Amino acid sequence: MMKQLISGARIFDGDKLLSEQAIVLNGSVVEAIVPIAEADTSLPHIQLDGGIVAPGFIDLQVNGGGGVLLNNATQPETLLTMLNAHRSKGVTAILPTLVSDTLATLDQGIDAARTLIKAATPGILGIHIEGPFFNPERRGVHSKEQIRPLTAADIDWLCSNADIPMMLTLAPEQTQPGQIKTLTEAGIVVCAGHTNATGSEVEAALAEGLQGFTHLFNAMRPMASREPGVVGTALADKPSYCGIIVDGHHVHANSVLVAHKAKAAGKLYLVSDAMATIGSPEKTFELYGETIYEQDGCLKNSEGKLAGSAIGLMDAVRISHREVGLELEECLRMASLYPAQFFNLEQSCGRIKPGYAANLVHFTDALTVCSTWLEGARLQHTEVSHS
Repeated sequence: MMKQLISGARIFDGDKLLSEQAIVLNGSVVEAIVPIAEADTSLPHIQLDGGIVAPGFIDLQVNGGGGVLLNNATQPETLLTMLNAHRSKGVTAILPTLVSDTLATLDQGIDAARTLIKAATPGILGIHIEGPFFNPERRGVHSKEQIRPLTAADIDWLCSNADIPMMLTLAPEQTQPGQIKTLTEAGIVVCAGHTNATGSEVEAALAEGLQGFTHLFNAMRPMASREPGVVGTALADKPSYCGIIVDGHHVHANSVLVAHKAKAAGKLYLVSDAMATIGSPEKTFELYGETIYEQDGCLKNSEGKLAGSAIGLMDAVRISHREVGLELEECLRMASLYPAQFFNLEQSCGRIKPGYAANLVHFTDALTVCSTWLEGARLQHTEVSHS
């Protein structure tokens, strides 16, 4: 792939917005950001019509997209379909997510990710195992037949699969002392979710190496005056990261704002928790043999429980900026830089910087995605405009 020049839009480099600058790509990496007046105009030149170019978004919780759900179709092709669907939402890298299921299904999903990782497939980061080691009281739509405590055999199984980047979401109270430490020492990124743990139980998990919290506020013990619970302990802890679903349904705008004010700078990041409907005209899908349907922009099961989200990360950026009131630059960091830092990608992703991957998103001032570049390869998108 040859060099190319991109100009005509403001550039958000991961730190600040730049004007009158151009990006030089050299194959799959960023070569430079240069003043337009100094750019080599003999290069193949993409002239954009305004808007902003930012680092491509990184979604660390993606259950599906393009009409498919990973649990239902545990093949490598499913992951590629999901990634392609999410690119229309500005995403250039996903962490495919398996929800609680049989060991056979989880193994197949891990193997699908492994196949693509070993082939160095751009945009597939590893695997996120969400469950089944949850508190039944906080299982949400996860299958109650699968929910169980973490065993020594599970530890062996998980560590044997840690040859690829892995995130594991579990309930700390469903583990034995030392188990989280064993997992983190194997290189697994362990997060707390679907948990009714007390503050002291969460603190014990953090001492063992717990690094993050999955969809903050949802499916976890809330904060109270004398019992900080999972939410309060997560917000008070400086080193850990919190993912949050900002779709207008999972978390109230004021709760997002409070979390952003309370959590240490750079430690709150956006996730979609998207299911099969992203990038697909189909607005229903099957989960555990039950039909999940989209209603008023959110996904619910027959009991009315939320079942993942119907958004992509550009939607989360838009809502965080317009409805929560966060600065646009910060919303963009929450969708790219912070997840890159959390998942140990900060040396190659999350910024537009020389030597970094040429993973970019171009969007209009109305926050509608126009194009994405994945390792320098451009894909143009048409998306329904949201004013």
